[in-house]
Amino acid sequence: MIRGIGIDSVEIHRFAQWHTYAQKKLLRIFSEQEIAYCLRDERNSTERFAVRFAAKEAFFKAFSYAYPEVYIPFLTMCRYVSIQKRAGRPFLCIEQLNLEMRCHLSLTHTDNVAMAFVVIE
Repeated sequence: MIRGIGIDSVEIHRFAQWHTYAQKKLLRIFSEQEIAYCLRDERNSTERFAVRFAAKEAFFKAFSYAYPEVYIPFLTMCRYVSIQKRAGRPFLCIEQLNLEMRCHLSLTHTDNVAMAFVVIE
């Protein structure tokens, strides 16, 4: 049964300078592994940061819908959620929430816009 859905889109150009940000600032939103992945190839870092940010926003929206009685601020939620790759596809890694849920994630981007869609079962 679907408990929550969330979608988010961001303009990629907003993330053009994120590869220059201090690690401490990036760690407010991303895990160390996400930061390393985004910075691995500077040519792709802008869209990598953008689409991961959109995924966290989409998860936040889906979670808020699925569990309206549980409020977790966005930046706190970012510490619990990371986007990783398995078998070449992205998935949500969720830690410390202690809630039974199954999540599905879809990411895409064009030259200008990054989008993420999350479904929570």
